[in-house]
Amino acid sequence: MSYRVLFVTAEYTPLAKTGGLADVSAALSRFLHDRGDDVRVFLPLYRQIAERPFPRQPVDFLQNLSLSIGSREYRYSILCGQAPGSTLELYFVDCPALYDRPGIYTPDADEHHRFLLLTRAAFECSQRMGFAPHILHCNDWHTAFGPLFLRTVYAWDRLFSGTKSVLTIHNVGYQGVFAAADVAALGLGEAAWLVHQEDLVAGRINSLLHGILYADLVTTVSPNYAREICTPEYGVGLDGFLRMRGDRLVGILNGVDYAEWNPETDRYVPLHFSAAAPAGKAAVKSAFTERLRLPRNPDTLFVGLVSRLVAQKGIELLPLVLPGLLRARNLCFVAVGSGEPRYEDALASLQRAFPDRVVYHRGYSEELAHWIEAASDVFLMPSLYEPCGLNQMYSLKYGTVPIVRRTGGLADSVSQYSPASGRGTGIVFEHFDSTALRWALETALDLFARKDHWRRIIANGMAEDFSWTRQGALYIDQYRRMAGAD
Repeated sequence: MSYRVLFVTAEYTPLAKTGGLADVSAALSRFLHDRGDDVRVFLPLYRQIAERPFPRQPVDFLQNLSLSIGSREYRYSILCGQAPGSTLELYFVDCPALYDRPGIYTPDADEHHRFLLLTRAAFECSQRMGFAPHILHCNDWHTAFGPLFLRTVYAWDRLFSGTKSVLTIHNVGYQGVFAAADVAALGLGEAAWLVHQEDLVAGRINSLLHGILYADLVTTVSPNYAREICTPEYGVGLDGFLRMRGDRLVGILNGVDYAEWNPETDRYVPLHFSAAAPAGKAAVKSAFTERLRLPRNPDTLFVGLVSRLVAQKGIELLPLVLPGLLRARNLCFVAVGSGEPRYEDALASLQRAFPDRVVYHRGYSEELAHWIEAASDVFLMPSLYEPCGLNQMYSLKYGTVPIVRRTGGLADSVSQYSPASGRGTGIVFEHFDSTALRWALETALDLFARKDHWRRIIANGMAEDFSWTRQGALYIDQYRRMAGAD
């Protein structure tokens, strides 16, 4: 049973990435393609993609097209190229007026135009291709107007008469709010009454809210996060609307692309190991610590972190906990990430205070991210909230013990290790405070000294399976429930 899927996203690994949206968009679309579904992925041709030596070619009947977004008319063309490592075709919306900018996202006043064009272009190009999707799969606020456009702007076209819409929320904290004065940019005409009226009166339009209201199915990236965002604590003002969706809100834990994240084959790390031969991990740790000029003592606990440095990720707890532990216990710490200046400065200060124990790389490096997963003894994710998280699942595969707070997808994918039973895959703390994080790190240090338990927890984690073969099947179940098949 195969499906035709129109998949629209603002990010796609490795071409354009700021977070998990990119990884999931790439992995899920490739999973669907590999199982025989006809997937058409639309994403912007950002400057950073255009400048890459990435093979692509114009689609001859999709050149020099035009779309009006409010009072602005934009010209765009479509280029096509295969996803890296796959035969899946990607469709790039080439609109220099909107996408030829330094970053993926901007603070510009027309930011919402950039993604309204992407969403509308996916529909317009489907019409020109004669592509009748069973499923319109939209992702996050950027494309959240897709379900409403399906019901209004494109409702006349029988090509879409059997199309059902899915909105996947990767992070409810990002909602794409813009001024109500630009309501005409939606192009809804007489259907403008479907725009949420209370928001209009308040002077705003919330992109994500409209996807929640009008999608046939709303999914999010873990079962626990689906429950959390229905509460005022985590719903960021949308919890009431999410509760209204009832069983049309479904949490599906993200999968991991084990072709990319696998210690047996990792292309960034020349030394490989596996669950069957885990001893090679020690050689990776030794090589990486030598490279970073950190202690090469195998009894030194290597703590790794790869993260956006924002409040969500719990970075504020680190300066409260790590200095004391670095002075009192045998550990070193390596971090890669960028974000808010206060967090970057805090990590840089930590490195200055402990130059022989701490390394901080400002920015992002895919190579270093893989090395940290492979070489670390523990991986730190003290998140305030975490819709799903992927690094904790990467860590399990690499025999790296995750330390996580019990929230969102972290709670769904990591279980507390019990020395009494020998079961569990990581160290899980409850409260978002320095005392809880200190307990977690002290627990890791104590377990690390008990090698029989450390070998057990590593083996438990490496035996876990978060592949897209398993997780992707849950999306197929939802597609089947909505659309059936020809």
